[in-house]
Order: sequence, then structure tokens, then C-alpha cells
Amino acid sequence: MPRAALQTSIIRLCSRPTRALPRTNLPAHRKLHLAPPWLLDDYIPRYQLLSSTDASKKRSAAYAHLRGCNLCPRLCGVNRYEKTGVCLIGAETVKVNTIAPHFGEEPCFQGHNGSGSVFFSGCNLRCVFCQNHDIAHQRNGFDLTPEELAEWYMKLQEVGRVHNINLVTPEHVVPQVVLSILHARELGLRIPIIYNTSSFDSLESLNLLDGLIDIYLPDFKVWSNATSKRLLKVDNYTETAMESIKAMHAQVGDLCFTADGIAKRGVLVRHLVMPNKENEGGKIVKWLAENVSRDIMIHIMEQYFPRAHVGKPARGTKKDVIDSGGVGALPETTAKGRYEDINRPVSLKEVSSVRRAAEDAGLWRFVEAAQHGGFNI
Repeated sequence: MPRAALQTSIIRLCSRPTRALPRTNLPAHRKLHLAPPWLLDDYIPRYQLLSSTDASKKRSAAYAHLRGCNLCPRLCGVNRYEKTGVCLIGAETVKVNTIAPHFGEEPCFQGHNGSGSVFFSGCNLRCVFCQNHDIAHQRNGFDLTPEELAEWYMKLQEVGRVHNINLVTPEHVVPQVVLSILHARELGLRIPIIYNTSSFDSLESLNLLDGLIDIYLPDFKVWSNATSKRLLKVDNYTETAMESIKAMHAQVGDLCFTADGIAKRGVLVRHLVMPNKENEGGKIVKWLAENVSRDIMIHIMEQYFPRAHVGKPARGTKKDVIDSGGVGALPETTAKGRYEDINRPVSLKEVSSVRRAAEDAGLWRFVEAAQHGGFNI
């Protein structure tokens, strides 16, 4: 076809009126992106971007907080160089129960090589159902200085080749954790730091951690103050958790990944569904959607099982009770357990109820649990 005729044909084609597409009643969706906004090309840990001046300020602040401890809502105010508060941990060392690659975390944290988990002994809560009560409620383990702890981070990175450093129950040892991260960055640490917390943190603590933590992994345990006072042994858990999770999200945002599927930055909230507490779970997920982000990632956990003090004989229960007529009383009348309302595994119906509530609230980024758990030994 001659060039002039081809140009004429193209002009006629382009000038034809286009037919309007039929309109649909489909609901409006989020804008599409060529790549999801939670996909990172690469990631440098936040502590590596901290200036030497800011690092020095954080180091000084950590020592200062230890002399008048206000780094959890207990506000003990003690000089931890001289005595301990509720957590029973001093100033110069931390007590660690286990350090190892862990394969029982969310798939985006454990990957193929595991999450480099550091389980600290002690806790600033006293949950009667604690799933790790042998660690959190007891001072079992070995003592490490912040410098020794940093060397363990390096072993996890270089020998274990883990994807991250996962600090489990660190709320009561934040100053030592800060010092250990600052030392580890000088040693060559280059993987993300996870702060794995109950959410019973103070804003002073989170401000000290800002710039050092890449991923926040907070629990949101219960909703009502009556429940927190009875089961967690604190009065102000819910308000504190709300404040803490908002501050965490303001620092690092929604959870982001690199192309290998490993999380590198952001917040992932856990909620352990408990027997007869699904209504509280529903209120928690609704609050998260309305006050933090509908794009926040959440793990609705179903592995609750009676542990710690749940099911123990009630205090003051008399033994060998004799019914009238000299007949021994039935076992169920003499051995009533403590916290009977949660003295059973959670049901799938209860878990599904919280999941539906989350979906109804607009949450959609859910974690599917790994098919295996425990340490890869």
C-alpha cells in the first residue's frame, strides 16, 4: 500500500467514534499499581541509616533510663543498677533462655533459614494463660551483656544465615537491647530487627527504639479492662496496646516484603483467639481497621491451649470433702480448676468468628500459619 494511502487509512481509523463500554455495578477497588506498594526492590536496615550522632544520643538515653526505669507502663522508677522492679532484671545484663534459628514463626519471617530468635527470660505481664510461661514467668537461662548479645546476633547471621533477629518478650530489657543493636551494627549486622512484644510498652520505650527496629510484631491480647486485670494482672493493658500499636505503625508503616517473600519492614499484629473471648477479638480487629490501617497485616492465631495457671486447683479448695452420709464427694465437686472459662482449647468456630469480624471491618491481609513449627533441630 502506498505511504499516502496508509496514512489516510490510519487517520480514518483513529477518527472513528469509540463505542462506550457498558457500565457495571462492581464496587470500587483500590488503585492498581504496576508493583504492590508493599514490595521493596531492596532494603537497608534502619539501624544502618542512623547517624553516629543519633546513635550516641540513644546510647546515652538507654543508660539514663536504667537509672530511673520508666520503659514500661509499670513505671517502677527504680535504679536498676541498685535493685530490680517487677521484671526482676537488673541493668548490666539480660537473662536469655534460648537463642537459635526458629521455624515456628510466620512464613514471611522464618523463610527457609529461620528467624534468629532470642527468647528473653522474664516479662512485665503476668498472663495466667502464658503459652511460654516456663520462659516468661521464670528467670531461667544465662546472663549476657549487651556486647555479648550483639555477638550472638552475628552468630545467627553468619552461621545460622537467618533472615532476621527476632527479639521475643523484650519490653523489660529495652535499654540493653538498644545497646546491643548499636554494638552489632559496628560488628557488621545487616539483617532486619524484629521487636516481638505483648504491646505493653511505653511511648518512651518506643521512642528509644525508633530508628533501630525494622519490624514490630505486637500482640493485642484482650479488649476489656476487666479481662486484662483478671487474666494479664494489669489495669491499663488495652489503652496501652492501642497507644503502642499506633506509635509502631507511625514509625514503620504496613508490612513490606522483598521479592523473595521475606518481610523487611512494617507492623504485623497478632491476636491469640481465646475460649469465650471471640467478642473481644472482634472489637480488637475492628479497632485496628478503623484506627490504624485497613492494610495492616494480622495473624489471627488458633493455637491457644490451657497453660500456666489455667486449670490449676482453685485456691482454698478443700481436699477429701465428705458428703452427707459419709460418702466421698464426686471429683468435680472437690477439684474445681482456676479460670474455668478458658480451661479448654479454642474452637475453630471461635477463630472463624474473629476472622469474619476482621473481614467485615475491612481487613484483608491475613497470615496463613506455617504447616510446621518448632526449632529445626
